[in-house]
Order: sequence, then C-alpha cells, then structure tokens
Amino acid sequence: MMEEIQSQSDHYRSSSSSASSPASRVPSSNFFYLRKPGTVRQPISFEDSPDWDDTDIEVKVEEGGADSMNVATTPGSPSLSKLNSGSLPSPPLPEGAVIARKIAGASVVWKDLTITVKGKRHYSDKVVKSSNGYALPGTMTVIMGPAKSGKSTLLRALAGRLPDRARTYGEVFVNGVKSRLPYGAYGFVERETLLIGSLTVREYLYYSALLQLSGFQKRGVVEDTILAMSLGDYANKLIGSHCYTKGLCSGERRRISIARELLMRPHILFIDEPLYHLDSVSALLMMVNLKKLASTGCTIIFTINQSSTEVFGLFDRICLLSNGNTLFFGETLACLQHFSNAGFPCPIMQSPSDHFLRAINTDFDRIIAMCRNWQDDHGELSSVNMDTAVAIRTLESTYKSSTDSAAVETMISKLTEKEGSALKSKGKAGIVTKIAVLTWRSLLIMSREWKFYWLRLILCMFLALCIGTLFSGLGHSLSSIATRVGAVFVFVSFASLLSIAGVPAQIKEIEIYACEEANRHSGTLCFLIGQLLSSIPFLFLIAISSSLIFYFLVGLRDEFGLLMYFILNFFMCLLVNEGLVLLVACICQNIFSSILILVPMHLVMMLSAGYFRIRGALPKPIWLYPVSYVAFHTYSIQGILENEYLGTSYAVGQVRSLSGYQALRNIYDISANSNAKWGNLLVLFLMAVGYRGVLFVLLKICFVKKLSLWCLFRCNRRRNNPR
Repeated sequence: MMEEIQSQSDHYRSSSSSASSPASRVPSSNFFYLRKPGTVRQPISFEDSPDWDDTDIEVKVEEGGADSMNVATTPGSPSLSKLNSGSLPSPPLPEGAVIARKIAGASVVWKDLTITVKGKRHYSDKVVKSSNGYALPGTMTVIMGPAKSGKSTLLRALAGRLPDRARTYGEVFVNGVKSRLPYGAYGFVERETLLIGSLTVREYLYYSALLQLSGFQKRGVVEDTILAMSLGDYANKLIGSHCYTKGLCSGERRRISIARELLMRPHILFIDEPLYHLDSVSALLMMVNLKKLASTGCTIIFTINQSSTEVFGLFDRICLLSNGNTLFFGETLACLQHFSNAGFPCPIMQSPSDHFLRAINTDFDRIIAMCRNWQDDHGELSSVNMDTAVAIRTLESTYKSSTDSAAVETMISKLTEKEGSALKSKGKAGIVTKIAVLTWRSLLIMSREWKFYWLRLILCMFLALCIGTLFSGLGHSLSSIATRVGAVFVFVSFASLLSIAGVPAQIKEIEIYACEEANRHSGTLCFLIGQLLSSIPFLFLIAISSSLIFYFLVGLRDEFGLLMYFILNFFMCLLVNEGLVLLVACICQNIFSSILILVPMHLVMMLSAGYFRIRGALPKPIWLYPVSYVAFHTYSIQGILENEYLGTSYAVGQVRSLSGYQALRNIYDISANSNAKWGNLLVLFLMAVGYRGVLFVLLKICFVKKLSLWCLFRCNRRRNNPR
C-alpha cells in the first residue's frame, strides 16, 4: 500500500519537473480536483486556474437529518481515490474475523468561535478568534498551524473539554443541534496518552472495553478494533514501559491509544497530534488507517503541526491557524491555490505543510535575523521574501475576501438551517463491573511489575530478617523489655519507610486513572475501591511474610491469637501508609517531589511516636498536638506492645512481681485496658479510610473543575494547559 502511494508521488515529480511558471509549482503529490459533483476526476495543476466559485462539495440534508447526508468528497491524490474505492490491497483477514461495519458519522460546525483563556497569552487572552468551519461524516479535517496557534484549544472546544478558566463565545453544532456530546458519541485522544506497559495489546484493549461497554460482545469488538488499526501482529506483545527493556515503538503505541477510543464506535473522533513523535513511515501508516476509518463513516478531526507530502494528500479539509486567526478553511488543494493567489506559491520540491508553516510561523523571523548575512549555495534562506507578520495579514485578508470564505459560510448555513437527529448516549458499564475490572487489572499489573511490587516484598522480608537476627536471643526477663520495644519500633518505622519505594507505581496508577476519567471510562469511587481491593492481597502478603520472620526471631510470645493480632496490626499499618503515599503522590504528581515530602513526614512521625521520648512528656504544641496523634506509628506500636505485655508479670526478687503494664510504663506509654489494642486497630482502620476519603474529595474537585492537582495547589502542569 505504501509503495503504491510512493510510486504515485514519484510519477508526479517526474511529470511536473518541466513546469516553468511559479504558479504551476505544486508540491510533490498528484492532487485531484472535482469541478462539479458527478464529473470525472482529472489531475490539474495551478496553470488550469480552476473556477473556485464552483463548490466542490454538495451536501443534501434530507428529513433524516445529518446522518443521511450524501457527501461528494474529493480525494487528495490518486492513492487516496484508490483507498476510497477499495482498490488498494488490504491486509488479509484472519479466519473468523468480522469486517468492520459502517459508522453513522455526525456533522460538526463551529461558527464565530472565539476562545479566551485567562493568562494564556501575555499580549491577549484570545487563543482562538472568530473561527468558522465544519467537518462532515466520512472525512478527515485537520487543524494545522505552528506551536501556540490555538490548535489544541480549538479541538478541545469542539469536544467540550476546555478547562473552567476558558471562556467560549460563538456556537458549536453537532448535526445542526447545539448540545454537548453525550457519552460514547465521540472519542478524544490526547497528544500523550499513558498506556499500561505490563499488559499485552489485546489485554489492554479488552480491559478498556470492559470499562466502557455494556453487554457481552466485547471480545468481538476488541478484535475488530485491532484489525481496524493494523495491530494484529502486535496483539499478544507487551506494550512495554519503564519496567521492561523492550516494548512497542511509538507508532504502535499511538495506534493503541486511538484504538482504545474506537471501542465505543464513536460518531466523531478527536485526535490531538496523531503524528506526535512518529517517523515518516509510521506517520503514513497512521494516516492510511485513519483514512480507512473515515471511509466507514466516522467524522475525524485532528490537529497536526506538519506532515509529509504523502500524508498531506490524505487530508480532506484543512483549517489553518496562526496566533488564533483562521488563515484558511477548505479543501487541501484550495489551500495551495489560496497561498498562490496571495503571492506565496509552494515550491516544487517542498512539502505543502512545510511551506504553510514557513509562511505563517513567526519563529522563522528570529532565525532569519540571526542569519541575515548568511546565504546558502542556492541563494536566500526562504522563498517567502517578506516579514512573517505581513504574510499572515496578507493571507488573512485574502481569505476573508475570497470565495472560499463565502463557500464556508454557505455550507455552515446549510448544515445548521435544520436540526438533525441528536446523538444519543451509549450504555455504560455498571459500577460493580468497573470495580471488578479495575481490581483484576491492578492485580495482573502487580504480578508482572516486579520492580515495584515483588522487589518491595523482598526488601521487607530482608529488613525483617536483619532486625530479627539483630535482636534475637533477648529472652523474657525484665531487662529485655526496653530492647524488645526498640526492636518493634525499628521494625514498624523502617517497614513503613520502605513503602516509599511504591511511589512510582502509585503515580502511574493515578495517571492511568486521570486518562480514563477524562474520557469517562472510569470513576473516582471505582478507582479508589479497585485500588484498595487490589492492594490488599499484596500488602497482606508483605505483612504475613515479614511478621512471621520478625515475630519468631525476636522471640515474642508464642500464642496463635497474639501472632494473628501482630500480623493484622502490621497489615493495617501498611494499609494506612499506602493511603498516605497515594495521597501525597496524587498531590505532587512527581516521583522526586513525593519522596522529598514523604521522607520528612515519616521522620517526624517516627520522632513523635513515643519511643525517643514518652508520649506524655512530649512538648504539647506541635509534637503532642497534633503530630503524635496524626502519626500512625504511635497506634501501631502501642497496639503491638499492649498485645505482647498486657496480662503478663515479671518477678522482682523472690517476693515481689510487676505486671507487664507496670514494667512497660516507664519505657513506652500504653493503656492498662486489655481492650485498648483493639481501639488502636480501629484508629488505624479509620486512618486508612480517612486518607482515601481526602483523596476522593481532591479528585472530585479536580475533575469537576477540570483542573489538575497541580493547578489546585497553585502549580502549573503542561499537559493541562491548552495550546
């Protein structure tokens, strides 16, 4: 397929090399133009001077609404026409595979759309200014422009995903109706989408389908999606991440992120930079897959910075932005004619997208200023011989007075004069189903990511072994109490400190949740419950293995009930600490910052836990109130010591004896009540629930307000800043 596309491009280069006039210098792709609907496609050059007053697309709106539109589209190249007609060879279908069915697309229209974001621009809050355009079913519409031109902001505005600090003026119509896009009607792919590297492609898409879809035909949908995005050869391969030395390349990973949104069979697909970090071959394969997807009826709108000539030939319509201003909207070939009419014809050996961005990107002015006295062997640095700001104004004024702008307004009027069928929300998976899926998926991830989970288990067992052998052979005399208290303190404190090793895994889970929640695939409550349920077996495994090693080496009382309480107490201590780590990691969203906060927090709680100085003797401001009451170490150590020493007695001489409480009173502050250990266990349980409750509130605030936790705490995060 790609060889045929390249051969058509090479044929054009050889046939057009003899063109002499500047106006005939078209890019290296054999573009087609459909003068009137129903006429025969024929290649043209700019020497033909086509009558641009003739609209190359007609839309007939019937009673059935926008879903019944008959659209006569013009392919951008011979390869594109063959792609639409199905004459290009397709990969063989495996046995039992189901051919992807047609998707009912939807028309999207934006009219006089102005978007302001407070503090986004130093010179103006307007990121997009009075933009007009439309996207039709079965077509690909690209929003192109240099960096910070408003591409992603416009895309997010059309999808209804702008942050609260953004203000939108103008109108957005979907099938002629002004309404928000319901769940399942659209898919949105971020520029950088986090994937789960410890899962295979098929597993990742299957779990995503379980989270998104209701019903039982999920495996068939997953297989169709894998086939649609040409992922069949990678279906059983691990996606790869920081835990793995090998993984899929950026092209496959990008197609996986798009495939995840295709599981719902959306009417409209929004993609932010689908060619981000892709080489030329991967970019071409990506766009061919998207073109085939569009041929099924889906409306595809995406942003792009620049592309090769072959990729450019696959676009149906282009919306060209610079500093928020719309310099052109229309057919790709008409954009080339627009630049030529404005005095900026595309050189014969230059990609159209490169030529467009060279003419409208103000960053080139700085480069020219730096190299003003330098010329290469071919003369000037650029074919655009005027200031970029002047070029932008020329292109903008030329477009506003052109028939292309009038044709866009006419098309917008046709698409909005009648209300079509409103898009309906699709069925969601139930809360119980989501919790079960998230729990099972997290367990599978834990079983495979040995660096974050199994290595931590080994470290805890090693710590218990070191402390146990260090404090072994203490006996049960009165003099051994102080040493054994120190052993318990060191074990609880250091084991809790080792939990910081799980920060990278916690941050990764939060990022996956944020990515899924943005597309309403998950939920805050489902995420927290699933994370809790999946962490319980792993934490219990750490608790029971480490506790057994420590308990018998240190020589604690050999009773089954006491041993079970020790394991349960240590397990609750780990559960509380896991909630604290999750909360701090969610706020910081950075490994270094999280560790920088957690280590001092643990040190302060260790100092106030009552071992270095009895709790009742601590200075009341700060150390006693509130630090010692917030430190979970205090309740865990108290419960373990009450479990070990209450009900025991120690002989003092031959006549007198001391109870365990009296012997321990001057070493560590515990309660004389025999049920006090259960009270400490209850406090640990409430703290575990409390940390996750605070996290639930924070996540709800952030996603209801469409903010990141960085924004909530006055920090900036690049991924949440609209471009």
